[in-house]
Amino acid sequence: MLCRQHKTNLRVGCAPLCICLLAVLPACGQPASNSPGVAAQQRMVSLADAQRIALEHNWDLLAAAKGIDAAIALKIVAREFPNPALSASSMKINLDNHPSSTSAGNGLWDRSYDTIFAINQLFEIGGKRRHRQAAAEAGFEAARAQFFDARRTLDLAISKAYAAAAQAEENVRVLVKSADTLRQEARIAEVRLRAGEISTSDKSQIEIIAERFELDARAAESAVAQARVALEVLLGMPQPKGEIILSDRLETLSAAVPPPESNPLGAARPDVVAAEAALRKAEEDLRLQKANRIPDPTFLAQYEHEPPDQPNTAGFGVGFPLPLWNRASSPGPRENQDRSGCGHCHGPSGLRQRRETMAKLPRQHSPQIRPDTQNDSLRIREGRRVTVGPAGGRAQ
Repeated sequence: MLCRQHKTNLRVGCAPLCICLLAVLPACGQPASNSPGVAAQQRMVSLADAQRIALEHNWDLLAAAKGIDAAIALKIVAREFPNPALSASSMKINLDNHPSSTSAGNGLWDRSYDTIFAINQLFEIGGKRRHRQAAAEAGFEAARAQFFDARRTLDLAISKAYAAAAQAEENVRVLVKSADTLRQEARIAEVRLRAGEISTSDKSQIEIIAERFELDARAAESAVAQARVALEVLLGMPQPKGEIILSDRLETLSAAVPPPESNPLGAARPDVVAAEAALRKAEEDLRLQKANRIPDPTFLAQYEHEPPDQPNTAGFGVGFPLPLWNRASSPGPRENQDRSGCGHCHGPSGLRQRRETMAKLPRQHSPQIRPDTQNDSLRIREGRRVTVGPAGGRAQ
């Protein structure tokens, strides 16, 4: 009796547990869709959502962001000072049976070893550290400007790809609607043909046009798939399959007012700022390489301990590297010619000179362009007066 009651209680207690397991197992069997790309493919995406997803997962933009991190690391390294070098050495250690102990004892410090402690410190001169920091700062500005330029280019590419996909979908809808309308006209033409109102050729022409619209609609569907795949690639989806669903239609995109452009770098475009920063970095690198021709001194301070006869002594010294094997060869005549020919193209003065040259071009060629334009207009007016008659002759 007790066994039956125990079994009944066990069954009643296990029933809720089985119900919970049955409720959990289907949820465990479903595939996880935490990936942003999968989530974007399974829901409707607007233009703003597409730009936000691309900002978080586009590979080119992520690489540009990592470039900023690398530039920050170079700035940190450029601000560091050379570390001193500490050395310790012991000499005159007996390897035979002669004892090294002295009258002071047999301790390590009391033995007749020649012990030297030395510290070396390198000092950079010639503005090397200053030029290195300036080059690192310019590199950071260039990386930051390249990131904003990549973001600007990505926003533009996302807008164009989204508009292209919306345009392709609209083309498909128009073509399908036109094909359905023509199919309806073909059915009406069948009735009119039986009534004798139109000929067979008219009915066939309507059917041919309807089939052509259907073929165009199928081709437009492939264009839609290609446009969706291109958009998914820009969004950084791992497996672009053209399954993204656009929530903004072409009419919505056309009626939307574009937001005011925000330029965090000021009035200049990010690509121009990046080019100027790259130019400054190249100039600072050149100054740094010129400053490297000046040898940096290394100062030495040492302490020497050699019991029992020699007193404790201190020493100081300075050292310079000898540039014996890194002599730069002088540039050849071809390199000098290239440098002299392209020297006016670099730097702010070169850009200003090119702008002035481009501004002078209309004034220089205006006396030649205006007479040619007037002569062309006169020839066109004269040519319009002469027409070809019915018999092939010319008539005024």
